[in-house]
Amino acid sequence: MPGGRPRSYDPELALNSAMLTFWTQGYEGTSMSHLTTAMGMSAPSIYAAFGDKETLFYKVVERYMAGPGAYLHAALDQPTAEALARTFLHSAVEAVTGDRTPHGCLIVQGALAVGPRSASVREYLTRLREDGVKSLADRLQSFSGADGLPPGSDPSALARLLVTVVQGLAVQAASGVPRETLHTVADQMVTCWPRRAD
Repeated sequence: MPGGRPRSYDPELALNSAMLTFWTQGYEGTSMSHLTTAMGMSAPSIYAAFGDKETLFYKVVERYMAGPGAYLHAALDQPTAEALARTFLHSAVEAVTGDRTPHGCLIVQGALAVGPRSASVREYLTRLREDGVKSLADRLQSFSGADGLPPGSDPSALARLLVTVVQGLAVQAASGVPRETLHTVADQMVTCWPRRAD
């Protein structure tokens, strides 16, 4: 006997459409009307499949972090501190100027104008950013000798510097600054990266 009526939507495509909508509009700027249009689903169907808007947003962010926003993981895999910085910056530029995705960063865009009614979303995004800073700082701390930082360097401050620059690159990308220009900015940042004298 048939199990039940088959789903009339593709959950992967629907989630991707929601991701692009939040990426473009931000969390507060995205309404259920935007989502129903983009996902091709009614509001009750969205609630049944993905939960409310906030729950859907969390699912979208997880998808983003595993896909377009996965450049942090590529950086953490690098063999030296300088290679980590270079990879993080240039991979971020590629991600925020994608040919098939909105320009900018979903995490940065999603946080824009998050008001008091969405405090839990703001706290979630803040926690994500802080987790990223900590991951970078821990990895920078783990390098030693010629692969690492000069004596007296502050891995936590350098990690926050990298995240701050990447957030700025994302805002610039969303404002229409070309990819080539942002790669030049990334190159300039790498030339300022602290290097060991030995």
